[in-house]
Amino acid sequence: MVSAATMFSRVLGLIRDIVFASMFGTGGAQDAFVVAFKIPNFLRRLFAEGAFNQAFIPVLTEFRQSEGDRSVARLVSAVQIYLSGIVGLITLVAVLGSPLLAWLFAPGFHDDGEKLVQVSDFLRLTFPYLWFISLTALATSVLNSYGRFAAPALTPVILNLCLISSALFLTPHFQVPQTGLAIGVLVAGMLQWLFLWPALLKTGVWSPVPAIAQHAGVKKIFTLMLPGLFGVSVSQINLLLDTVLASLLEDGSVSWLYYSDRLTELPLGVIGIAIATVLLPRLSALHVEDDTHKFERTLAWAIRIVLLIGLPAMVALMILPEVLLTLLFQNYQFTAADVSKSAASLAAYALGLPAFMLIKIMAPAFFSRQDTKTPVKIGIQAMVWNMLLNLILIYPLAHVGLALATSLSAWFNACLLALSLRKQGCFPAAGLWLRPALKAVFACAVMAVSLELLMQLAWLQMPNQVLGRVRVVTVLVAAGILSYGLALIAVRTRLNELRHP
Repeated sequence: MVSAATMFSRVLGLIRDIVFASMFGTGGAQDAFVVAFKIPNFLRRLFAEGAFNQAFIPVLTEFRQSEGDRSVARLVSAVQIYLSGIVGLITLVAVLGSPLLAWLFAPGFHDDGEKLVQVSDFLRLTFPYLWFISLTALATSVLNSYGRFAAPALTPVILNLCLISSALFLTPHFQVPQTGLAIGVLVAGMLQWLFLWPALLKTGVWSPVPAIAQHAGVKKIFTLMLPGLFGVSVSQINLLLDTVLASLLEDGSVSWLYYSDRLTELPLGVIGIAIATVLLPRLSALHVEDDTHKFERTLAWAIRIVLLIGLPAMVALMILPEVLLTLLFQNYQFTAADVSKSAASLAAYALGLPAFMLIKIMAPAFFSRQDTKTPVKIGIQAMVWNMLLNLILIYPLAHVGLALATSLSAWFNACLLALSLRKQGCFPAAGLWLRPALKAVFACAVMAVSLELLMQLAWLQMPNQVLGRVRVVTVLVAAGILSYGLALIAVRTRLNELRHP
């Protein structure tokens, strides 16, 4: 259910980016908007998919099982008051200091005064989005704790619909069209929060006007949350650093990284984030019940899913980056040169896709046990490696080096998380996940050979017409899925390997 809702959202996200590419292309004010959108969006991921969710759900689960729903209602009320106050203050400071934020996060725009001013102007409109989406994160955590996943999974749909509508109907009314996009971001934040109100009211533990500001769980949540702000979101910090460094490169680099990252977000969201969403409440409950056996089997199930689906997604994106980008984005504004530049960074990001997914599902194994220190230590090491690799690779490979550094540091992060879980006795035994992983590797090799052979056929060369492009991509995608599926059947992969324990 969560994957289906997430898939719908990600498909709309692709449509949104197709609209952006056709209307605005790359470079100029579009680079400025990407920077202004990424800063609050990065903080959204810290809260909605990161530290707040990881800290709040285990504590809520603990109080719900020990003290009941009345205690949960007081906890939710108190957290809402503190969260809205803290994030509201941050938002106010950011809006007033938007020129400084633009200067810090887009150092490459310093020589282009107009572009730097545009980032600052857009930030004044996009940053308040953070306040609304932080309250949405609270709502999402409450609903997930009560086993209600559909409505929260659909909230990103609202963002994409707002941005598509803004691009089509608002942008023509502004001298700088991207101003309309920035307004769309703000409206989307408000609507996402309001959208969850009916589902929240049904839980009986939430009120739009909180009245209680004290609860023993508040301090515990924010104590767990502060280190988690860093530990669980290292990959997002690395992507933001990519944007900062890309601003120092040639015009268009920020947009090339944006479009290539967007394609990796589709499988990451549908598989990695969707599984992590349902995994944390489940692992938290199993930890409270002290059921170590089910804890490990549940984590093993998540690893199997990621490897069986994440590995072929990685291979497909590394083999077909130009084919996919040409179909989705190439037009008069987004040229063949833009496709080539974006394809190179897409292949580099794709290399780290399984690692991004593994991080999403292994982090909950720590946070469900209220261990925030270990992911933080690992996150610091991974971030240091990412920065070193950025400095090493940016000069010979430009924006592609930034993407490659992010992927390599993600693998480093994922490996250290796995080793730490093993030392703590929480990592599943190899018998629960290794054989499906080896089967997936074999099937990926078969799929890669099949795709490479097909791409050599003259009738599968990418034409200029849209319908011709659709035909080529459809054939290649179908061939990839078929060859991968048949290879899995050949090595006797069973459906119960994907079944939740």
